[in-house]
Amino acid sequence: MPLTNEDIAVDLDKCPENMDLSTLFGQPGPIEIEIGSGKGTFLLNQAKAHPQTNFLGIEWANKYYQLSVDRMRRWNMTNVRVLRTDAVDFIGRYVPDQAIETVHIYFPDPWPKTRHHKRRFFNPDPILAVHRCLKVGGQLRYATDHAEYFQWTCDIIRNNEKIAPLFQEVDFAPTQAADEGEWVGSNFERKYAIEGRSVYRLALVKK
Repeated sequence: MPLTNEDIAVDLDKCPENMDLSTLFGQPGPIEIEIGSGKGTFLLNQAKAHPQTNFLGIEWANKYYQLSVDRMRRWNMTNVRVLRTDAVDFIGRYVPDQAIETVHIYFPDPWPKTRHHKRRFFNPDPILAVHRCLKVGGQLRYATDHAEYFQWTCDIIRNNEKIAPLFQEVDFAPTQAADEGEWVGSNFERKYAIEGRSVYRLALVKK
């Protein structure tokens, strides 16, 4: 039976805290989260390449959220769900310990002004929340075009006394969603490639 937009979109008002995320999907299987899923390009292609894996996209911008939901419905992606919410709050309240195989964060808002740095996702508390919800051996994967933000993130991962012992850096392998010459295969990556921007990457495994 074809999916509807209501099948794809997650209504948090109907979700208990610390929920069993597998109940959101029509099949069992490992669960991966993309934070900042935008128009859903990476999410769609990655989910098509891994039909036995369940993917949850989190997007705050309502326009992109609606586009992504409709896109997944048109492709009848039974292994994808999308929700519009604050990612830090969702991970902290709704995602159980060791429930996620991979967290993807690609080209997040760098909040370049110093007074806005506290809004960046890559701050200690959100990173610790991601660590808690990852399975042992699970990955946190990150890519950005913003050199200063990448250095900021590396400094926290490598030098923060609470975080440094928790992860091991590994090679960042291109995703199945990526075309030749790409790392991720997202809209932003393709836009920035045309502009000639560099892409900085980090892949971390939970010890």
